[in-house]
Amino acid sequence: MPNPLLLVVEDDRNLSKLLEFNLERAGYACKISESGENAFEQLSRKCFDLILLDIMLPGMNGFELCQKIKQHQIYKDIPIIMLTAKGEEIDRILGFELGIDDYVVKPFSPRELNLRIRAVLKRDRRKSAKMQEILNGDGIVIDLSRHRVTSDQRELELTLMEFKLLVALLKRKGEAQSRETLLSDVWDVDRNINTRTIDTHITRLREKLGEKGNLIKTLRGIGYKFEGEKE
Repeated sequence: MPNPLLLVVEDDRNLSKLLEFNLERAGYACKISESGENAFEQLSRKCFDLILLDIMLPGMNGFELCQKIKQHQIYKDIPIIMLTAKGEEIDRILGFELGIDDYVVKPFSPRELNLRIRAVLKRDRRKSAKMQEILNGDGIVIDLSRHRVTSDQRELELTLMEFKLLVALLKRKGEAQSRETLLSDVWDVDRNINTRTIDTHITRLREKLGEKGNLIKTLRGIGYKFEGEKE
């Protein structure tokens, strides 16, 4: 099982490096972001298991980023732990009202943080267990609760959008799906995105699937469908 991937949003470089060192020693993989804007961009590139979020950030602060994440159809279920020197009750209340999973006040010990992360990830796995966890299609296996994809037992490195696109196609295996439908399912409808975005992501997804990429068929003038080898 791959190590849980954490997004650490912290503008203090010394602290972020220390966090990265201790978290990787504890068995996690980490990506560091020094601003809310960059962190939100990172979410479109990787499937994160948990976000460690500072409040005091340049530009967009932690509360604003948390609200933006929780209002997003794709990212809203990613667990968030706030790491902050702001220990006042009003800040904790605001964080929990926005949907965070835990609140850790600086300074904290690496052991305490590790235990908090483990507890949140454990709760998240229990919640995910209530969902349909596995999708199968001609050697392609999607673990929905872990956001993991394998093709003939080879793990694929997909962006979050590629992952959502593959899920949408495989859930409706054999059915034609228009570009507009895929845009609605995978991207926010209010974002300035056109149908060519779908074509670009389909091309990249096919490349990552290798020979299995041929299972995604282009329907001229319509869109795409996932077609099994025996169909």
